[in-house]
Amino acid sequence: MPPSAEPILCYVSDRKSLPADARGGEAALLQALEGAAAAGVDWIQIREKELPGARLAALTRAALERAPRKSRIVVNDRLDVALAAGAGGVHLGEESLPAEEVVRWLRSAACAPRDFLVGVSCHALEAARAAEHAGADYVFFGPVFATPAKAAYGAPQGLPRLGAVCRTLQIPVLAIGGITAENAAACLAAGARGIAAIRLFQDATDISDTVRRLRRAGPRGS
Repeated sequence: MPPSAEPILCYVSDRKSLPADARGGEAALLQALEGAAAAGVDWIQIREKELPGARLAALTRAALERAPRKSRIVVNDRLDVALAAGAGGVHLGEESLPAEEVVRWLRSAACAPRDFLVGVSCHALEAARAAEHAGADYVFFGPVFATPAKAAYGAPQGLPRLGAVCRTLQIPVLAIGGITAENAAACLAAGARGIAAIRLFQDATDISDTVRRLRRAGPRGS
């Protein structure tokens, strides 16, 4: 993954947090995904855990058709769906396939796609180290700030712990959890290569303006 002066922006989808009249519908979610891609978001993680495989694959293929080539589509948890639909990566959680097994297969299988990213969600420095050792291409670390979506993972990690992870790892670290347009710069100053968020992008009144503000947050910290 080449270095970049601009932060990596990752929109994590959540159709359940769409407006009440649009919840549950893939059409509304696709519209949100398309809008994020058009606004210049770098990565889109399709995180729809309750969708069965067939619907998730169809959603992923539709997102790939609508998103510009510069926007990478990553599927949460489901390596099989990511590969079958032609996505650009898979993002693994604590209960997903172990990262080392996924990376081992990708390196050994003749049919494995090239330039396929493997990311891992981490909530502690030790877990982030293990993900890097396993061969992950990047990690999400958080929750950095308080957020209902990440309440199950305990108290916020805070900027000092984020900074410690960023200083320790050689692979990119994306901050997640309670990220806003106002506090994103502090995450980047702590060393994060980028940010990942649901509501920051999905609830934006003007997502293009949100992306521009995040780009102006400046180069990642050292």
